[in-house]
Amino acid sequence: MQRRNFLKTSASAAILAGTLPACAAPQTQEESFYGHQGRIRDYQKFSIIDPGLKIEKIETWSQPNVAVVRVTADNGMEGWGQISTYDADISAQVLHRRIASLVLGSDPAEIDDLADRCVERNLKFPWSYVLRALGGVETAIWDLYGKIRQQPVCELLGGEVKPVPIYGSSMSRAIKPEDEVERFTRLRDEMGINSFKFRVGKEASRNGDAWPGRTEEMIKGVGSALADSCTLLVDANSGYTPVRAIEVGKMLQDYGISQFEEPCPYWEIEWNAEVTRSLDLKVSGGEQDNDLSQWRRIVSLPSVDIIQPDPLYLGGVVRTVRAAQMAAEKGIPCVPHSANLCLVTVFALHIMRAITNAGPYLEYTIEDGGINQIARELYSPNLEIVDGALDMPSAPGWGVEFNKEWLDKADYQLSDENN
Repeated sequence: MQRRNFLKTSASAAILAGTLPACAAPQTQEESFYGHQGRIRDYQKFSIIDPGLKIEKIETWSQPNVAVVRVTADNGMEGWGQISTYDADISAQVLHRRIASLVLGSDPAEIDDLADRCVERNLKFPWSYVLRALGGVETAIWDLYGKIRQQPVCELLGGEVKPVPIYGSSMSRAIKPEDEVERFTRLRDEMGINSFKFRVGKEASRNGDAWPGRTEEMIKGVGSALADSCTLLVDANSGYTPVRAIEVGKMLQDYGISQFEEPCPYWEIEWNAEVTRSLDLKVSGGEQDNDLSQWRRIVSLPSVDIIQPDPLYLGGVVRTVRAAQMAAEKGIPCVPHSANLCLVTVFALHIMRAITNAGPYLEYTIEDGGINQIARELYSPNLEIVDGALDMPSAPGWGVEFNKEWLDKADYQLSDENN
């Protein structure tokens, strides 16, 4: 009892004398800003439609690598979105198990609160499949907004519908330098694309390579042939330790290559920061990151020179815009990740034309087959490249329609307030 009274008395005296450490002083408004869920100071919630509607139904059509979402409001209007590709059928299951009950009955006008709620109520499940599922619902709500307002999403976000320059993105680590140079040259001459990305190293391999010496062959071969006529980028897909990444980066500089994506494992943000500090070219990354608290660390270090959030890995438009806004405060450009021809590229197009810190070009895969062949059967109209830029759909919402033939072959699930 005497000890407790002594502590109370001592604390009071210390406060009066001004001798308490600074951490005990009352916080000012400046000090107490925490940026909850990636918000910047003076963050403005999205207010696109008038409140008063209710989401009454969520449907999914899924195949193993692609899943489509439709939300229906109680006025009968619909919006369409897409879950992130790859194991999309698993994400669809997560949507109906972990997301639907948090969305059904909600007012779609409150999209900030809806997105936050779906993350916070799933705190036991950080975070990939939950956010992929959320992304499907959230992008469908943006399409619903567009249908209600009769405007493309880009304009709802404050942007302008116009083409976006692209870089042609190679996904292959099996291709040889001479073959990569041939197809880059052909696409440059035929389609007006003057920026290209190719792969080095080996994905998450601890300094591995597709075959011995391939990285050096690719850098020298592609750089020597095309650096004078094209902007060149490379992607290491989390392949290197900092020492090896810096070694490769200096070789990239020597051969006129201007951007180095994800040199080190993406979760090692300090490793990537070390590489960024050590090189004169631009280091980029962030496609895999889906935690907005991690995004704040990435831009605060900074870990990279250019951020590349994926709209569907991250959970939709709202959260992607928040990541872009955090980067903008630090003067860091944003190029949303869009590595396949499904709807993620459409979403990235709309976001690119609306954010204030958009980079100079958007990723566009040059591969055929696989997921990209599915994409060509999934929706229409297909995206078109004109003079090295990607034309943006201008119809309301996302500006595309899903093809009934694909939907009829997919597995269907329904969540509504009675199911």
